[in-house]
Order: sequence, then structure tokens, then C-alpha cells
Amino acid sequence: MQSKLAAEAIPISKKRNSWIRAIQKYKVMYILLFPALVYFAVFKYIPLAGIVIAFKNYNLALGLWDSPWVGLKNFKDFINGVYFWDIMRNTIIISLYKLLFGFSAPIALALLLNEVHTQWFKKIVQTITYLPHFLSWVIVYGLMVALLAPGDGLFNMILKENGVEPISFLTEPAWGRLLVISSEIWKDIGWGAILYLAALSGIDPSLYEAARMDGASKWRQLWHVTLPGIRGVVILMLILKLSHILDAGFDQIFMFANSFNQEKIDIIDTWVYREGLERLKIGLATAVGLFKAVIGFILVLAANKLAKKFDGQIW
Repeated sequence: MQSKLAAEAIPISKKRNSWIRAIQKYKVMYILLFPALVYFAVFKYIPLAGIVIAFKNYNLALGLWDSPWVGLKNFKDFINGVYFWDIMRNTIIISLYKLLFGFSAPIALALLLNEVHTQWFKKIVQTITYLPHFLSWVIVYGLMVALLAPGDGLFNMILKENGVEPISFLTEPAWGRLLVISSEIWKDIGWGAILYLAALSGIDPSLYEAARMDGASKWRQLWHVTLPGIRGVVILMLILKLSHILDAGFDQIFMFANSFNQEKIDIIDTWVYREGLERLKIGLATAVGLFKAVIGFILVLAANKLAKKFDGQIW
């Protein structure tokens, strides 16, 4: 019996020593990693204890633990609510449009810039497309007002000069989703292309030379060399996008929504803001946040499964 315990103790001590040696060897890396670990621990993992609010009728005076337990009532109130299907429909439609057009636009820009060999022109285009990313949605909406306001907006002034009736772009429900999607593409297309440009720079030039020797046209090179070369990055970014499929962009929608177009662009996050902060239904707001997190987690697992099946890569 003693010999058996001694035999088990030896591997454990070896593992402990190897772990200590690894820390000593890569101590600089661990020191650099430490602030990131602290950040995620403090702001991502410790707040998970607040999930319990989703199952309580949270009262600020009673606090987290003394508030009465209501079970799944908050989830039922959300699903059975009169606005549930409206905000779910708006959220899914806007998110799918953003995924379809907003996800592919940076890839298209990166592919076009990759074919530009005049460096000064390429840098100018990159700078111009990067800059909008650093503007807040408050500034972007201010630009929209300056351009599209029905009275003195630049675009409507041009329409009036040509005898065309001005269009209320910012208040008409029919224009709401188009403005939301197009403004996000304009704002983030350049920034999103950075990652794909980095992936394109890593493709072996000899592959293009071999394709040209085989008589491949530009389109054939794009299809058989370029796109397979960035396929892994595209799939990874798609998985990350799917995890936020129900995050249609609170900051943007909050700025663009008004009493006229709200029926078309009101989403889960803006509804949660009104219910949770304005009406102090914190338990209900937390339940909706947990609902979104679970849906995002399921979509990530499903997308990862499909990526492994069709691409053969394990993330």
C-alpha cells in the first residue's frame, strides 16, 4: 500500500516541478498576461454572480440576496409580453442584414485593396475608410442629420433644387433599417478589412505564380488561391459574429430611433434599456440578457460544428 502511494506521489511531484519550471521559463509572458487575466476575472467572471437577479424580483432596497425569488417569471413575462415578437423580429432582421452585408463588405474591400499596387493610393484609401470607425454614433448621427434632414439637409436641398419633394429619411419607418445598416457598413468597413488584409499578406506568392503558369485568370486565382488562403480567418470571424447575432447595436439604434421609426428599428437592447433603467425592472432586464447569452452560446457551438464539418479545421 505504501509503495503504491509513493508511486502515485512521484508523477504528481514531477508535474508540479514541470509546472514551476514552465512559469520560471516564461515568467515575462505570464507577467504580460496577468493584467488581462485580472481584467477578465473582475469584469467578466465575478459579475456572473449577478445572473441570480434574472430569477428574482430584484429590489434595490432589499439587495441581491434578500430580493424575493420568482423563478422563471421574468422569462415568461418577456416571452409573453406584447412587444416580444416585434422586437425579436426587428433584432433578427437587422442582425441578419448586418451579417449578410456588413460581414462581406470588409472582405470585398480587402480583396480590392490587395489588387492595388500603387502604394500611395492604397494608403489614402485605407486611411479614408479607417477614419469613420473612430467616430462615435453621436457624431455619425449628427452627420446624418446634416445630410438627410427634411428641411435643410444637403441631400434634400438638392432634391428640392431639382423639383423633387424632400424625403424624411430620419423619421420614415421605411428608411429606418436601410439607414442603420448602411451607416454601420460605412463606419466599420475599413476597420474590418484590416484583419483580412493581414491574412492576405500571409498567402505564399508562389501559389499565384503557379496559378499563372497554369493559365489561371484573375478570377480563377481569386477563387482557388486568395479565398482559400483567408478561409480560416473568415470562418473564425463568422463564428464571432454569430455569437452576437442578437446584439444589433444598442448605441446606434439608440441614436437613430425616434417615435416615428421605432416600430421598425426597436431592438431587444433598447427595450431592455427602457424596462431596466427607466422603469427599474432590473430582474426582467437581467433575464433578457441571460436569454441573449444562451442563444449566442448555442449559435457559436452550432457554427463551430459546421466549420469543423465543412472546413476540417478545429478551433
